[in-house]
Amino acid sequence: MTGLQPVHGGNLLQAVARFGGTPEQWLDLSAALNPQPYPAPATDLALWYTLPQPDAALHASACAYYGAANMLPVAGSQAAIQALPRLRAPGSVAVAHPSYAEHGWRWARAGHQVSHHPHAGLAAQAGQVDVLILCNPDNPSGQRWPQQAVLAMAAAQAARGGWLVVDEAFADVTPALSVTAHAATQPGLVVLRSPGKFFGLAGLRLGFVAAAGDILQALDDELGPWTIPAPVARIATAALADRTWQAAAQQQLAAGHARLTALLQAHGLPADGCMLFAGGAYAHADALQQHLAQHHIWCRLFTDPQPRFRLGLPASEAHWQRLAAALAGFVPDTL
Repeated sequence: MTGLQPVHGGNLLQAVARFGGTPEQWLDLSAALNPQPYPAPATDLALWYTLPQPDAALHASACAYYGAANMLPVAGSQAAIQALPRLRAPGSVAVAHPSYAEHGWRWARAGHQVSHHPHAGLAAQAGQVDVLILCNPDNPSGQRWPQQAVLAMAAAQAARGGWLVVDEAFADVTPALSVTAHAATQPGLVVLRSPGKFFGLAGLRLGFVAAAGDILQALDDELGPWTIPAPVARIATAALADRTWQAAAQQQLAAGHARLTALLQAHGLPADGCMLFAGGAYAHADALQQHLAQHHIWCRLFTDPQPRFRLGLPASEAHWQRLAAALAGFVPDTL
């Protein structure tokens, strides 16, 4: 039993169909991306006309940026999330709940027995299941696992021949939590990274996997050739190597998150998360989403195991003012 396919943020067209307007009239805060994305450079048109080849510059930039000995580029970390369950015989899998729902859903769909656990109880599953999965920082809760705690879970999983899959899609803003640098030498540790969030380049559909060589080879074989278009590789190589832009982005996101946290708290709303989003468990989350949608502002709604909302960062002062005005008019008891 795999349940319903997970719903995701960034589904603005559904909001438009439900609440009216045009996409240009909406402020989409549902996807938790850097609202000031990396300025993608122009690429040579000739790159579109030939099959892409393995790109040594992309590999070197990724390894240097993420601190990894070896990485496999994939067509978005979602490609790895879907392929990894096919690399193991059906077994026991433990995931946190709430968390990024694709993990549990994809492993269950591949025939594994998936159990869901509160974040506080997830570490107790280490060494007890074939595959343990966590997001660090977690999406949408913002739960953070210290690096040493994650490495302890990895060691426990390795002792039984299992895997620890760590989704670090949001870890760029909390690099001290990352275990990417340990993936090549820690058996069974699989780390997923994504430039889509921090760099705001979700449209590239690019991700990276760090793990021991045998796992990376099996995943590469499963995914097949030509997974990364050459123009995507060129843009990502530039972004991953641009330390000046990265430092400025860290400061910009920290300031934006502080402002969003203060705005939510001023209206009595929860503000859990990381530097790319804020929100939390809230009994009136559905009413809040509908109220914001009436102002053509789209936020992410979660309903399992309890109502929860998530807001990304506005991109401009005008957007900030628009969000503030909409929140000021929210009175849940009247909805």
